[in-house]
Amino acid sequence: MESLNDGRNVWLEQERVTDLPRHPAFAGTLATIGRLFDLLDDTQRRDQVGYAVGDGGKYAHSAFLVPYSAEDLAKRSRAFDCWAKETNGVMSRLSDYARSLVTGWYGSRKQLGKLDSGLEAKISAYYEEARDNDYFLTTSLLDPQIDRSKGLDDKRIADRYLHVVRETKEGVVLSGAKMIATGAPYTHDFLVFSFNKLDARHSKHAHALIVPAGSKGLHIVCRESFAEQNAQDYPLSSRYDEMDAVLLFDEVLVPWERVLLNGDAEAVWKLRSHVPSNTLAFHQTVVRFAAKLEFVAGVTFAVADAIGVNGFLHVQEKLGELVTQIDTMKALLIASEAQAKPDPTTGLWLPESTFIDTARSIGTKLYPRAIEILQQIGGGGFVQTPARMSQFEGPLNELLNRYFDGVSLGAEQKVRLFKLAWDLIGSPLGSRHELYERFYAGDPVRSYANQYISSDKAALIDPVWKLLRQSR
Repeated sequence: MESLNDGRNVWLEQERVTDLPRHPAFAGTLATIGRLFDLLDDTQRRDQVGYAVGDGGKYAHSAFLVPYSAEDLAKRSRAFDCWAKETNGVMSRLSDYARSLVTGWYGSRKQLGKLDSGLEAKISAYYEEARDNDYFLTTSLLDPQIDRSKGLDDKRIADRYLHVVRETKEGVVLSGAKMIATGAPYTHDFLVFSFNKLDARHSKHAHALIVPAGSKGLHIVCRESFAEQNAQDYPLSSRYDEMDAVLLFDEVLVPWERVLLNGDAEAVWKLRSHVPSNTLAFHQTVVRFAAKLEFVAGVTFAVADAIGVNGFLHVQEKLGELVTQIDTMKALLIASEAQAKPDPTTGLWLPESTFIDTARSIGTKLYPRAIEILQQIGGGGFVQTPARMSQFEGPLNELLNRYFDGVSLGAEQKVRLFKLAWDLIGSPLGSRHELYERFYAGDPVRSYANQYISSDKAALIDPVWKLLRQSR
């Protein structure tokens, strides 16, 4: 917690936050993150989330575990699942995603070292530093939405996208903006590189960086806070607001040891599209998403039980649909792990990426549908709850207990349940999550198209023509 008070420029509205761990917009979320990090020191649970490093009894999070066997991959999966279950799948960027990218780079360091003479040593040094110091990591990959119809040939765009201003003996100096950095206020370092493939002539925009959050001239501009202080009325918003931010670079110096690549658009793209590291990171997103679907289904089942609609056929159909969502996601996850195999160039034990890609693609449709079902089951009940749980301690207590009663729940418990459900579907945090699940994996249209492009189309088409030839 105290490491976050490193002079970083975190801006919330017009305020520069000077004591991040104690600021009301961040304290609840940081308490959640703190409990997760503390699991490594819990002798009863640390093997769920970590692994021993060396002989000194030091544990590191299993996102840093380089997998060379099915057992290693399963250990990583259990760690992801543990953190996801602890946060009900609602916190999506707890650093295990970005850590997995770094781990994939480290496991492939000799191969990636061919991209640049100093890359292997830089990756090795940073991986060990991040692992041994339990760094919180996140990514910031996208360019700001200024005019998407224009490209870097337009000076107005080029000057605003993150670019190298000059090089010095100490490192590179950059200006421009990057979005969207989820978990930005809490991170120690940002992984920053181009999301899209760049033309060679745009070399000053081609870079792969590890940027310390406390860098001078780096401004972390947060969106509106969705954190609530009242956990009774907002059980999710009070604990799980990860916060999203735009990064504004105002002549920020990034030291050479943190500059993985610079000026080589082709090399940056190879790092960005590196299959082993991406597969390890994407694996985490599917484990987390499965836990979130389970949580939404659990809330929906509880609401249906509370108001006595779980016996109606059309309601059962919708509840059954939520079960199929969970089973589909878990089946894809199991299949990806069961068909995992060593990467031929690095030896890393990787989940089967086709199942991971499918899970990420259909997830953009499953989550909005799950939320829609919860809305349909609860209906008007979500806007019929008292404004505050504290009203049960006021003069209307007897009437509230009479008229807000449920099938098998007392009025107070039923209202608590509906407030939790509202935090999923109607609060600013809930709306943010629906948007996030639609787009966090990238453009869903392009994702589906890429699956078609990369599929083994001949294996599907050839039997068609074989049958037709036999029919002559």
